Amino acid sequence: MSTSVTNTDAGSERCTTSQLANAQRIVQLCVVMGLLWKIQFFIWTDKVYLDYRLSDPFFPDWLESQWTLRVAFAIAVLSGIAAVFARGRNILVGTVIVELLALSVLLLHQGSYNDATFLTSWWTAVWCLWVSSQSHGADAQLACRRATKLGCAILSLVMLGAAAGKWTGEYWSGTVLHEIYFRERDFWLFNFLRERFAQTQLLTLAMWHSRVVITIETLAAFTLWCLPTRVAGWFALALMLLIPLTNNFMLLSVTLSLLGLSCAVIRLSASRVQE
Repeated sequence: MSTSVTNTDAGSERCTTSQLANAQRIVQLCVVMGLLWKIQFFIWTDKVYLDYRLSDPFFPDWLESQWTLRVAFAIAVLSGIAAVFARGRNILVGTVIVELLALSVLLLHQGSYNDATFLTSWWTAVWCLWVSSQSHGADAQLACRRATKLGCAILSLVMLGAAAGKWTGEYWSGTVLHEIYFRERDFWLFNFLRERFAQTQLLTLAMWHSRVVITIETLAAFTLWCLPTRVAGWFALALMLLIPLTNNFMLLSVTLSLLGLSCAVIRLSASRVQE
């Protein structure tokens, strides 16, 4: 008497579409939180932008308008909130597309093009758009596997941009971070260091701090995309927490969306249910 064995046995484990959708909602919530974390600074820069109006022929009038900036920011936040609660693939995909368009305007506008918050939010929204388009597909396991790989690739790409911007002599010597943080930044770490070290020692500390940052970000840029997804997720999660905790809490506006993406990678890599 023979016993037939199918590919789908009792011990197999699979990811579900509901887990994929829930991961997308977590990431969207983190994107919204990151944008809202920015709002106090956004209001302050809005006032400065009005008081000291700049004009550059590179930007068309509508990308210099303060109202364009305000409306785009509001739409990005509201569409992100809507994406957290949206049901149905078409509605969800449409909502995320609106969010991406609003974030794209923020990345092109004269008043916000150089803000990393909108850059990380944009890349994270790209991940959400792909996941939203796949969340009702037939092969949830394949979609989950691809979602984790895409998440790691995006995290790696963002860290590549962060590291590449610091591959300069000024950063490697610590001059830039000394001027920005060590000299007079009112933050627990730098206040602690200024109380205990002389100015010449602070220059040395700034140099090593800068070199550690460059090394870790470069390592993340070239490894996150190829590490086992769960390991990559935990590595990215630790890094996205470490950045604001050791530099400036306002940087949470930049890292919150990536924290959500890191959590999604970990969740989708680890969450399994008996088929």
